[in-house]
Formats: sequence, structure tokens, C-alpha cells
Amino acid sequence: MQTSTSTAAEAPISRRLGGGLSTIPLWMNSLGAIWVCFVMVLVCADIFGRNVLNAPVRGVPEILSYSVVSIVFLQLAHTLLMGRFTKADLITGWLDNNRPVAGALMAAVFNLIGGVVFILLSYVTYPHLLKSFAEREVDGMPTGVVFLVWPFRLIMFLGAAVTAVVFLSICFNALVKLRRHITELRADKDARSGWPAALAFAAVVAAAWLFAQTEPSNVLIGLVSVLFMLILIAFGMHIGVALIVIGFFGIWMVRDNPIIAERTLWQTGSEFLRNHILAVIPLFVMMGLLVGASDIGRETFDVARWSLRRVKGGLGVATVAANAIFAAITGSSIASAAVFTKIATPEMQRYGYTNKFSVGVVAGTSVLGMLIPPSLLLIVYGFLAETSVGILFLAAVIPGIILAGSMGLGIIFMAYKMPGFVGGTEIDENEPGETIRSSAIKLFPIALLIFVVLGGIYGGILTPAEAGAAGAAGALIIAIARRKLTVMRFWNVVVETGHITVSILFLILAANMYSRMLAMSGLPQFTSELIAAAGLSFLGFMFAYILLVILLGMVLDSISIMLIILPLALPVVVGMGGDLVWFGIVSVVAVEIGLLTPPVGLTCYVVKSVLDDDSITLGDIFKGAFPFVLIMLVVVILLVLVPEISLIFV
Repeated sequence: MQTSTSTAAEAPISRRLGGGLSTIPLWMNSLGAIWVCFVMVLVCADIFGRNVLNAPVRGVPEILSYSVVSIVFLQLAHTLLMGRFTKADLITGWLDNNRPVAGALMAAVFNLIGGVVFILLSYVTYPHLLKSFAEREVDGMPTGVVFLVWPFRLIMFLGAAVTAVVFLSICFNALVKLRRHITELRADKDARSGWPAALAFAAVVAAAWLFAQTEPSNVLIGLVSVLFMLILIAFGMHIGVALIVIGFFGIWMVRDNPIIAERTLWQTGSEFLRNHILAVIPLFVMMGLLVGASDIGRETFDVARWSLRRVKGGLGVATVAANAIFAAITGSSIASAAVFTKIATPEMQRYGYTNKFSVGVVAGTSVLGMLIPPSLLLIVYGFLAETSVGILFLAAVIPGIILAGSMGLGIIFMAYKMPGFVGGTEIDENEPGETIRSSAIKLFPIALLIFVVLGGIYGGILTPAEAGAAGAAGALIIAIARRKLTVMRFWNVVVETGHITVSILFLILAANMYSRMLAMSGLPQFTSELIAAAGLSFLGFMFAYILLVILLGMVLDSISIMLIILPLALPVVVGMGGDLVWFGIVSVVAVEIGLLTPPVGLTCYVVKSVLDDDSITLGDIFKGAFPFVLIMLVVVILLVLVPEISLIFV
């Protein structure tokens, strides 16, 4: 799964774009990054004004609503340029290495389609831009802030247009590669062209066209659209683009009217994103990155390591404890994996733990970041299921503690029963360690952030977006006070915040288009009726759902899985009387198992990329993480069989 920047791979794209076209996305991205900081300051000012001065900043929700749209469209082009649009590269990666002609051809086609999608998005935005400009349309609070709408729609129009240019430029780059590979192929008679793979994809396209000519039923359109969407993703199309393409043509076929599809695309791109609650995503992402930059994770691990020094397998248990605490302020498994690979793995190796265990425990325990609140996955689920994010955070507390505790007990069990797998020696008692005072000093910043963020939400003082802003501001102050944050490092944090935010929100935007198509087709209702007619119990459905999620986790990342499968599953759960809060907790744990399973296993790839040890292979990481897959399976089954665990605080 392609989720991180690859400088070597992206450099040729930047050069071929030319100075002007590569500079425009960079400047737009910089403006979007500054805007994220403005959002943080604005929300913090509102919190202070409302709670201290009894004078709230009027119009904040309206400003945030338009800010979310602007931040996304300002940073879309640069995020694409940096290779941060999410896609599955299993087939395309193999084609690039073994059948370069087919790989280049697929890249050209998919980026051409991406360009067309964003040209269409610009096209449907343009009339609304002209209308708002001509009528001097305004929004905001009549007694507070009032602002013109057309500048925000201009940003949306320009952002989509520049992103289309970047897509088309990457397409041109792929065509140049295609021509070169064809020339090389003609010179090498023993080379394999890969045309069979390209012809197979052409056959899929032809089958789609023939299907469209048969005037199928709406339900059949929905069912086949899901199949074609999975095929497009498997072949390497950007997941967000695939969801929009399938959603657009699905609506066109269901309603037999392209105008309705265009209108839905506009509503998805503008109206859906214009939701001030979505501001919670960049704010929590920024908080997590600032916490990582301030070295809080390292000091948390030092305290946990010394506290558990007498426990057999204690360094592994310390990694669980540190990850659980770190997760309570970052909400990201990937961030946890990156931080503790650098911190915990060398320490475990130094004390004689095996390589497999040292990397496996880091990969396996990092999944706590997506369950223990605040969790980005729970935030995404809350939007998809239209469920309170605060209630989801409350529901995740006990399951998060159970999962962390199960992992700690599992490590102790392995240390006694599988010493050859774990390894490890005793920590020297004479080694300088921690005192109560030093531990309190090291843990105070993280405890303060947890109190502000989770205490504010659970106490009803702060909304999730306000808690994210307060947490980000607090993390910034802590990083500055600890002298861990230079101006350049802070700028890198802000830019990375934009890339992560855009990759998530673009997927949410695309999934909204896809889910609207499914709703119009009637497929979710048909699925519910089919399950009822088949006599499948709710428990049977849940285990089938978990199995499907785990299988998808072998080839897709967590957020993509939820965006693809939840529009189908949620109506079924509601129809069968399931609780959506409990279902969200089960879904997150099940989805996170996929982060540890091959062939994708995104967390394992993150550990490998951060690890500075060539002697440890990717296979070693997967083997080391496997016991934690089993532990998570046991926990998810427990959560299914005993729903009350997730609903204690709800």
C-alpha cells in the first residue's frame, strides 16, 4: 500500500512538470499548511473566549466548514505529487518490476482517468463559482463574522484544476516510460512484454461496457459496481479515484441521467466536505505529529522499561505500556510503529531479545494507536456511521485496556513458554534508572495532554474538534518548552499534517460518492433482505464480516477497508438490531489485524522502512507479529460475544 513519500520515485515527476507547474502545487500546499495553523489558533481563541472571557468567537463553525474544503483542495495537487494518494500496488508493483510495458501502460491509463475525474470536478464547480460571484453570496453569522463564498469556491475550482494537471503530467511521464520500455523490448527478444496483463485489464473494461448495454436492474448495477471497484483497486488505480469513477457511472446507470451524477459529484465535493466537524482530523493529526517531534515517546518508554525491569519479557511489556500511553494522544498506529521502532527495538536487541521478537512486538503493539482514544479510525467511522465521536471514544476505553492487557500477558506467557522465540536477559539493577521524581517529570507532559484532550471530551467541556485544537496547541507548547522543535521541523510537521489530512479526507469524499451510489441502487437493503431470507443469524453475519475485513486487510489499508465495506455493512447491522457504537469498536479491531498480515501488512512495512538493520527481513517482522494477530483475534471474538464490554461507559 502506497502511503508514504518516496523521494526517489517522485523526483522524475517533479522535473517533468517543469518549474512553474511544480511550483504552483508547492505554494498552494504552503498556503493550506498555514491555514491548518490558523484553524488551530482560531478554535483555541474560541475556547478561551467562551470559557474565560464569556465572549466566544462568532461564526467559528461556518469558518471551519469552508476551511476544511479549502485546506483539502489547496493541498490536493502537492499530496498527489508527493505520492501520498492511497493505492494498492501489489499488481502494479509486480508489473513495474517484471512487466514494465504493462506497468507503464496501466500507470498512464489510471492517471489519465484521475485527470479526467478532476477536470470533471472543476467543470461541475465552475457554474457555482460564477453564481456565487455574480450574486455576491455570503455566509457566516449575521451578528458576527460574515464572508463572501466565491473565494472558497475559487480555491476548490483551482485546486481541482491543478490536481488534474498533475495527474495528466504523471500520465505523460508514464507514456514516456512506456515508449522507452517498448524500445527496450524490441531490442531484447527474451524479454516478456506483459501484454497479457494489459489485455486482461482491457477485457475487464470491455466487459463493463457490455454490461452497461444490457439495461440491468439497479441492484445488479450496485453489485457489479462493487466487483469492478475492487478490480480497479487491485490493478492499482488510486482508491479515491476508483470510488469516484464507480460512484459516478453507477449513479448515471441507476438514474439513467448524467446530470444527476454531476450534481451528486458537486454535492460530494463541496457540500459534504463543508462540515466543521471534519476539522477534527487535521487537528488530531497535527497533535500526534507534534507529540512525536517532542520525544515524549522515548521518555515514556524509559519509564515503562525501568518499572517493568523485574518482569520476564519486561522490555516487551514496557513497549505495550508505552504504546498504550502514546496512543492516548496520537491516535495513529503508523506513528506508534515509526517512533517505537527507533526507541524500543534497539533496546530489546541490546538486552538479548531475538530480532523477530524485537520487531514483532513493536509492530504488534502499535495497533493500539487506532483503538485507544483519540483514534483516527474511530473518527472516520463516526462520520461514516453518523455516530458521535465522543461516544465512540468512551466505548473504546475498556476494549483498549483489554487489548493492551492481553498483549502484555501474552508477552509474559511467551517469555516463559517460548524462551527461544523471545530471548532476553535481565536488566542490570545497578544501571542508572528512574526515580519517582524523574518518572513524574517525564510523564507529566503526556498526562497533561491526555487530561486536556480526553478529559475535555468526556467532561463535556470540549467538542472533539476543540479537543484536537487544544491538544495540538498543548503539544506545540511542550515541544517548544523542551527545545525539540526548530522552525524547519515545525514546518515539516505542518506539511505532513496536510498530506495525511488530504489523503484521509479525499478518501472520505470519494467514499461518500460511492455510498450514495450504493444507496440509490438499493444494494444495502437487498443484502439485508437476503441475509434475513437465508436465516443467517446476527452472530453468523458478524463472523463472516470479520473474516471479510481481515481478508481485505491483507491487500488494503485500514481506512480504505472501512470506506469500502461500511456502506454495505451498516444498513445490515441496523436492520438486524445491532448497536452501531459496539459495531464500530469491533470493526476497528478487526481492521487493525490487517495491519499485521501479509502481503501488505502496512505496519510491518513501516517498521522495516524505519529499521536501520538490514539483517532483519520483512518476513522476520511478519513472523514476530503473528502472535499478536492471534491475540487480536481472541479479543475481537470476545468483543463480539460480549457486546457489553464496549458499552460500559456509553
